[in-house]
Amino acid sequence: MGIELAWLHGVYVLFVLGIILLMVLRRDTSLISIVGIAILGLVATGSITAAVGGIFGSFIYAITELLPTILVICIIVAMSHVLTDTGVNETMIRPMTHLIRTPALAYWVIGLVMMVISWFFWPSPGVALIGAVMLPVALRAGLPAIGVAIAMNLFGHGIALSGDFVIQGAPTLTAKAAGIPVQDVISASIPLVIVMGVVTTLVAFWYLRKDMKIGYIPAPTDDAAVPDSVFHSAKVPLPPGVRSTLAAVVPILFLLDVVAMFVFELRGGDATALVGGTALLILIIATMLAHKETGLEQVTTHLIQGFQFGFKVFGPVIPIAAFFYMGDSGFVKVFGEVLPSGSHGIVNDLGVALANTIPISKEVAALTLTAVGVITGLDGSGFSGITLAGSLAQLFATALGSGIATLTALGQIAAIWVGGGTIIPWALIPAAAICGVDPFELARRNLYPVAIGLIVTTIVAMFLL
Repeated sequence: MGIELAWLHGVYVLFVLGIILLMVLRRDTSLISIVGIAILGLVATGSITAAVGGIFGSFIYAITELLPTILVICIIVAMSHVLTDTGVNETMIRPMTHLIRTPALAYWVIGLVMMVISWFFWPSPGVALIGAVMLPVALRAGLPAIGVAIAMNLFGHGIALSGDFVIQGAPTLTAKAAGIPVQDVISASIPLVIVMGVVTTLVAFWYLRKDMKIGYIPAPTDDAAVPDSVFHSAKVPLPPGVRSTLAAVVPILFLLDVVAMFVFELRGGDATALVGGTALLILIIATMLAHKETGLEQVTTHLIQGFQFGFKVFGPVIPIAAFFYMGDSGFVKVFGEVLPSGSHGIVNDLGVALANTIPISKEVAALTLTAVGVITGLDGSGFSGITLAGSLAQLFATALGSGIATLTALGQIAAIWVGGGTIIPWALIPAAAICGVDPFELARRNLYPVAIGLIVTTIVAMFLL
């Protein structure tokens, strides 16, 4: 069994490197992901039928894990179609066009708004809430859609989620694993989150402006960048009074969602469900007001449009997500209890092995926690590996005699920045889908800024230990 586990680790690492290489070369990764799933299954079970069946099983597992995100994106897109067709979006966003007039201002304003919203009810609902409204404004100001996605992504899934100062889900998990109070982790993470956030967002903005200046990323135009733009005439005009009323009601309803999330402590999936349900109600109301007698049929038509868009976007993501889910609990779900009793999953085993083979010093401890955070973040959840980071921080701090809170915070930040939705394609789907950009291109553009930010943050952590 030990030999089989070693083979599993080797196969997994080999295919991870292959996927990363293909991403750098801007090639599709679906085929290599499918082959990787099959070979992992074959090594683990020794059965060709189990390996082949595991491909399909891994797809089912990935779709099940991603389904809430897929559904909320589908419904938000369907709602946006209705609001666009009726001219409500145009009325709703017109005041904001006076506030955001330059690409730079659009980038930083959208990012900061996303960060604040994400602190209170996490990033995915935040993307849904502000993406559909802020994207057209940013495009009008000259910021490309990829720039909007980067801003929402880095500030929401990066800064806000890695610190998680309000909801405190991430620091609670790491603090429990490390055996220290959660407030110690939050306090230790503040300087690291600031360093990581400032470095990453500044580097990303610099790359974005450079590529815009040389024409690598063309500046958006109303016609080219926003097909069926909200700035065009409504296809199904509503009376001005009705349109203005809906334009006021829509943001009020979403604002009430924010209040409800805060008052009733709705987080994660519950918050996403509330946003999705609100969007669905808005879709129904706007459609019935606009189409009257044919409203029943048009509701279905808009839902179909939303689902077509959502599954078209997620189609190429499911295979690669399925492969990386095999590095965690998904492997047992698909192939059964074939791992040794002492195994905690392929990815976590690799993290433990890395920690156990490196001599301990402050510099090595910081580098190892960052590396372990990155490795465990490769499954795309961001949270599956942070308990391991807390446990290893306790191990290293015991040997060093100090620094447990800083090491815990560092591992947490690395895991969430990588897996929480900044450089793992399927984890950043919400921002990519709302902005209509390729998630793999978004991941590639985030890669260098996040890598540079992790290096600088790790160095700072060394001095804080």
